[in-house]
Amino acid sequence: MKIYTKAGDAGETSLVGGKRVSKGSLRVCAYGDMDELISYIGLLRCEIPEHDAFLRKVQTVLMTGSAHIASETENPRLTPFPYEEIRTLEEEIDRLSQQMPPMKSFILPAGPVAAAHCHIARCVCRRSERTCVALNDHRPDVQDVVRYLNRLSDLLFTLGRYQCVTHNISEDFWTD
Repeated sequence: MKIYTKAGDAGETSLVGGKRVSKGSLRVCAYGDMDELISYIGLLRCEIPEHDAFLRKVQTVLMTGSAHIASETENPRLTPFPYEEIRTLEEEIDRLSQQMPPMKSFILPAGPVAAAHCHIARCVCRRSERTCVALNDHRPDVQDVVRYLNRLSDLLFTLGRYQCVTHNISEDFWTD
């Protein structure tokens, strides 16, 4: 199987279900932002190997969510979005938070490198969430994807803070 099909040479691509749309459509941008996030989570897996299994699971949930975003209608052939994984993120946030001092103020992202990458991933996640919200698609599966992205950005923020703690590096608090 060749990696190139030439089917997108005119600036169109297929959604789940086969409908052809512009590669500049909001729906394509939304699942493209999720693809970027999935890739950035892959970088975090390299930077924070002790969280590899957890972050891999996040990637698989995002892949499922991306398929739902790439469909304009409910599609019974898609794997259902695992709503319960939102709770998994909350549990991990709570677990990590218990091991850190409370926040004193806003944090300026900085080192170690793994923490900085967590904060960039958080920003990519927030953009992905905004793009999915802009779809104005109120199907339950899409709303679950939005909720997951919202909670994932909280996890990535927490994981960034946690990297400072585990590397014994003081967080850079914005105090102006």
